[in-house]
Amino acid sequence: MTKVVLITGGSSGIGKSVAHFLTEKGFIVYGTSRNPQKITEQLPFKLIALDVSDATTIASAVQTIIKKEGCLDVVINNAGVGITGPIEETPDVEIKKAFQTNVFGPIDVIKAVLPQMRKQGSGLIINVTSIAGYMGLPYRGVYSATKGTLELLTEALRMEIKDFNIKMTNIAPGDFATNIASGRYHAPVLDNSPYKVPYGNTLALMNEHVDHGSDPIEMAEAIYGIITSKNPKIHYKVGAFMQKFSIMLKRVLPNTVYEKLLLNHYKL
Repeated sequence: MTKVVLITGGSSGIGKSVAHFLTEKGFIVYGTSRNPQKITEQLPFKLIALDVSDATTIASAVQTIIKKEGCLDVVINNAGVGITGPIEETPDVEIKKAFQTNVFGPIDVIKAVLPQMRKQGSGLIINVTSIAGYMGLPYRGVYSATKGTLELLTEALRMEIKDFNIKMTNIAPGDFATNIASGRYHAPVLDNSPYKVPYGNTLALMNEHVDHGSDPIEMAEAIYGIITSKNPKIHYKVGAFMQKFSIMLKRVLPNTVYEKLLLNHYKL
């Protein structure tokens, strides 16, 4: 039977690449956007309205799919926002917005789809996190925290839903060549800020990494592999070797040594 897939944030970046790839593989794919009517490009998959910061739109989108298809087999929590800045100078409203989109949004999506998956007796939920979620990165502390939170929530939820034959995993991408930098909230580099030079330099380095990131098709292939796997693992990492290797280094190196490596990397 053809599987029905819901991808949050399917109108650009990784989500769009995954939606294209899975459609080509024969899946029935629903991507989402806060304003699908603004997307003028002809897409090979369905695009419906969903704002992860609005639980009402989440429930409406899920019910629309179930009513049309009769089931919902795979959910990919992909929608997310980037945020950079010295934590001291990042407005509280932006910090809360990042947690709303990257943490509470996926939780609300999961809550909305679990009853249907339990009724079906099957389902798969894939949470898109980040390699940045495995470590506290300078001037990306809020982003690291949101993605690290989603990693831990996945670990807990897997155990809570296993009796319903619903599987859950997360996939942590490194830097990919997408438009995330343009949509990211940047705390401004202030002339009178004590962080002006180190934050300004780090911001330039981060944007360079994204510009030279991997092809999003790698994420699409990895997610396809997870969907077709009988027993998905708890954690997957996709990206450049050194980015994935950095997670292993954190496990084995003393904390202060690892911190020094990060400081050297960011030239701080």
